[in-house]
Order: sequence, then structure tokens, then C-alpha cells
Amino acid sequence: MSVIWQGVTVARPSIVPIALTLDDRTGYTLWAPPWEEDGEEWQAFLGTTEDDAEAGSTAKVHLFPTPAALAVFCRTSTDHDLADHPVWPVVVGLGAEDLTPDDDHRFDLDGVYDIAAEDPDRWAVEELAATIDIVTRLAECLDTSGVDEDDEDDDGSQFEAVAELAAKPEIGSLGLGVDAFVGRSGEDAWLGVGSVLDDLWEDVVEELNEHFDWTGAGSATLEDYPPASETEDADADDLPDGPTDHEVPVGDDEPAGSTAAPVRTIARGGRISASPDEVAAAGAFWESVGILPVEIVVPGGAGVTLRCYVEDVARFLGRDGEVFLFATPADLARFCRGTENHDLMEIASWPEVADTDVPPLPADQDRYDLTELSEVLSEVADGAAGLVDHRAFAQPVEGVRDLTEYAGLVRVTELLAPTSALGRAVARGETDPQAPLRQEDAATLRGQWDEVVTQVSGALVFRD
Repeated sequence: MSVIWQGVTVARPSIVPIALTLDDRTGYTLWAPPWEEDGEEWQAFLGTTEDDAEAGSTAKVHLFPTPAALAVFCRTSTDHDLADHPVWPVVVGLGAEDLTPDDDHRFDLDGVYDIAAEDPDRWAVEELAATIDIVTRLAECLDTSGVDEDDEDDDGSQFEAVAELAAKPEIGSLGLGVDAFVGRSGEDAWLGVGSVLDDLWEDVVEELNEHFDWTGAGSATLEDYPPASETEDADADDLPDGPTDHEVPVGDDEPAGSTAAPVRTIARGGRISASPDEVAAAGAFWESVGILPVEIVVPGGAGVTLRCYVEDVARFLGRDGEVFLFATPADLARFCRGTENHDLMEIASWPEVADTDVPPLPADQDRYDLTELSEVLSEVADGAAGLVDHRAFAQPVEGVRDLTEYAGLVRVTELLAPTSALGRAVARGETDPQAPLRQEDAATLRGQWDEVVTQVSGALVFRD
């Protein structure tokens, strides 16, 4: 398999479990998102390249019928393209639960037409964009054409349909998010996406499937794959001896010990779980009322609350500048049905919120873990310079700014001002997100960020 240069790197070298569903079966494998090493940028999937005297080189992605089977392979094999990855020694020690993909890393290639047939809400747009993104990444890594410069028979890319799909402006509009599909022109744009998929998607998956190894590197047969229509997830408990208590991050979003799908645990320390269908269904209601569930994680704990915007100013479920946090969606829903006064009661759609049975389940983009950035800055200060870039500030700072606006946190405003070291780092994250954080800056930034978190924590009230 060719490990290819990419224009964007992740904050830290990582290996992410993913699931690919095609032809009503789901295979589990690993993806190493773009990382930087020795001044170069790379990405790869778990696989190998097969050489044939007549057919030439063919790159394959190894797919396994269960996370347990994937874990066994990782512990026993070194003949693959991830063996030299910086965190591979960590992966070797992980068990089936740790190698079960979270909801954001499950890609249903069979379900693309169904998604395109839905209304273009945020979830449909993001899921379709993510699926096409992983398809293009697979094609880039699996394309061995041109690898042998002496091969005069090379007739171009092995993934012409994928390249044609990615080049379509209709597909490019997915990167603009749900705003690209609002109104009459947006409806036409969404229809255009569906039309392109009707024309090209079957060719795309046919090209890819030629490079999918459904034998699990010789350890499985097609009969070992349960039908995807009957089960969303392989059993993560059928690996008797694999360790599952590691807490070393192997992905760029979740800790290795996070709960296996189809139950998704939202943020460390949180007690919120729901199936993907429940999250999507709940999101449709909350989007319609203009009030969204939000999860906040601070050193003192994790909780869920509600947030809306009034004339572009953030407003939370709370009172007098204090934000009410609840340990579970059920606790939050119970409060919403009560009569206690708070700042969201003035919102026109509040009666619908107070009357609904739809649970308040935060979407991924509405989760703000303020503790993780502290850990990242500590790692850089301890010598991980060059592996973390300024994009690390984006998500937590977004949440902090809203909380600061609502709670009137003057000190946080000062710490995020362009005149402070932290403010300059945040500003650079917006203008030059790929710029690496320097070790000599990290200790100062860590101290200022910890002060931000302390200030924000003082505005949070954990309710029963």
C-alpha cells in the first residue's frame, strides 16, 4: 500500500479504528490519519501490497469481521503498513473494546443513497461528507499506479471514478456544511449531490471493493461477517485474553477505553449514552426549536445543559450568569418540565421544550471538553513539540467564548484578548491552524488556559 503525502496533519500521530459497510457486511480495520514524521506528512490504512508478475502491484486494506479478530491480528502480525507508525506499540496491547470504532468512524457505503434521499439537515450533510472523505482517502492510499516509475504500461489512476466524484463541484459543496443546502438554491444543490451519486457511486464502490481484503489477512471468510442489516456492531466481548484497560489515546477524539458502539459515551467523565439513531432523532427536534443540548467537561465533572442564541448572543439554561449542568439527559429533561425560573423561559419555543419527550442528547460539535487542551499543552511542554498544531484550540475555545459571553467573565475575556499569549495563540489557530505549537510557549499557554478553565468552572452550577 502506498502511504501518501497529505496537506493536513492531525494534532498528534494516532491510529483510529474504523468500520466500513459494503454489500451488507461490515469490516473493521485501522486508519492512521495524516501525521508528520521527519518533516514529511503521511497517512495509511492497515493493509499490505500484493505483487503479481502479471497483474502488478495491488494495495489491499485488511478488513476483519469483528473488533476481536482485528485485535488478534494486531497482537500477532507485523507484516503490514502500520507496523512503523509511532503509536503502533500501543495498539498491539489493546483489546477488542478499545478497537471498536466510535460512531464518527463508521462509514456505511451501502447507505449513501438513503442519506442523499433525506432532507439535508446537519447530520445528513456531515455523514455524507465524512463517507466521501474516507472514500477519497482510501483511494489515495490504495492507488499504486505510478509507484513504479519504470512501468511504461501505467495508464493512470486506478480510481478514476473516485477522482471524478471528488472533482464534482456538487460534492465539493458538502464541505461548506448544511448552510450550502438552505433555501430553494440549497434544495437544488442537494438534488445535484444526489444526481452525481446516482451516476458515479456504483463505480466508486466497485473500484474500492477490488482493494478490500475481506479475508482478514487470511484469517476469515465471507461467512464470518454477520449481515450488517441484522447487527450494527460486532461483539467486542468475544476476545478472551485481550487487555481492555488501557487509557492511552489511539484516536484523535476518544480515549482508548471509551465505551464500545452502539452505545456512545459522550466525553470523558460523562454519563450520557444513546444509540446513533436516538442522537439523530433527538437532534432533529432540538434543531427545530432552536435550542441545542450542550455537554461541558471541566476538572470538576461533566454535565449537559441547553444553549441558544438571541441576536447572535449565547444564552444558556441558567440564571444570573450561572449555567445549570445536569449529570444526565433525564435529569435535564426533568428540570425542563418544572417551573423554576431561568433565562430560557423567555424563548418562544420553550413551551415545546418543556412539553417534549425527546431526550436532550448533544451532538459531537456541541461537546466541549476543556480538560483535554490542558493535557495537550502539557504534552507539548514535555517535549511533544511539532506533533500538536493550533487547531487544538478551536473546539474548546468556541465553548468557552459562549460561556464567557453569557456569564460575563471579564478575566476570561482578558486572557483571550489578542494582547495575551493565549489570545495570540487562539488567533493564530484561526488564521494558520496548521502552525505547530512550540514547546517554549506551551507552559505559558497551559497556565493561562488553566486560569480560563477555573474561571469558567466558577460559572457552572451542577444541579441534581
